[in-house]
Amino acid sequence: MARSNQQRDLFRGRLVFAAAFLFLVIFVGGAGYEILGGGRWAAEEVFYFTVITISTVGFGETLPGMDSVPYARVWTIVLIFSGSGTLLYFVSTFTAFIIESDIQGVIRRRNMQKRIDHLSGHYIVCGVGSTGIHVVEELLNTHQPFVAVDRDEENLLLLADRLGPSKFLYVQGDATDDEVLIQAGIERSIGVIAALTDDKDNLYITISASQLARKRTIEGEFRIVAKGVHESARPKLLAAGATRVVSPSQIGGMRMASEMIRPAVVEFLDLMLRDPKKNLRIEEVSIPSDSSLVGAKLRETTIRARTKAMVIAIKHEGDPPRFTYNPGPDLVIEQGATLIVLAETIEMNKLREGIASGEIGRLT
Repeated sequence: MARSNQQRDLFRGRLVFAAAFLFLVIFVGGAGYEILGGGRWAAEEVFYFTVITISTVGFGETLPGMDSVPYARVWTIVLIFSGSGTLLYFVSTFTAFIIESDIQGVIRRRNMQKRIDHLSGHYIVCGVGSTGIHVVEELLNTHQPFVAVDRDEENLLLLADRLGPSKFLYVQGDATDDEVLIQAGIERSIGVIAALTDDKDNLYITISASQLARKRTIEGEFRIVAKGVHESARPKLLAAGATRVVSPSQIGGMRMASEMIRPAVVEFLDLMLRDPKKNLRIEEVSIPSDSSLVGAKLRETTIRARTKAMVIAIKHEGDPPRFTYNPGPDLVIEQGATLIVLAETIEMNKLREGIASGEIGRLT
């Protein structure tokens, strides 16, 4: 992406240079006729004649009384050679700029789609505006696969340059269109985040995602998290199929109150989320039914021996589910349990992979 931008900037620079030189030739050509004619011709006449001369159109026209002006024909010959060459350079540069941009765009979109088609178990982020950009950054920081969808391709290209084209996959289009969601691989995804600025659009995306999710080709839970700009949209989004509805104004208000009454907690959370050296996260890890962890006490597991992850809570299966906070070493991990863990991203990935492969389990 950076290389293509350099090429585009190079073409743009050449185009600006060619245009500036063309205008300079027209100005000098018109000024030359004005000087040679001693002011007998109006400005629009000399510049009009200059343009039709360098474009080789001609129309069989000449300036009035041009035959009696010394060196006027010689100046015209000089202008034809210099001006037509400059015009040809400008046209060829402009054409190359358009064609190069189109070809690069086609190749970029084709390669991007191939990579998206190989994705599975990813998230789809609809809208990368003021809210969606933070969603994208968090998914990148936690190494979660995702595809961004937005109408504004220029915005997507800028994000790809800033975040890294190898990590940032996107589809340019309207997220309320089913075909765009299919193009983003919704049938192989595990969740959709509707983060557009309009509640109606987020509602439409929620309905479409709920319907398309029925055709999923992978197993596992499918979640829809929708942004609710107005509180009145919450019940509608939930009824349409949203798993959770997030209100930016509510979150912002809670943050402001927390800054006032519990600043140390906010400082810790900011450090946890924004420190590039630590990259701490609170994550959840589901325990597979066939894992040797099922039925084991926390003290009997290899979680702390293999990772630096700290189990701060356990979610127990049920309706409604119940939580055990700060579980003791003798707490038994039940069937269907989910561990709520505090750890760095690297340690979190080690924990997930270890549990999935069986390397992390009951002590023997």
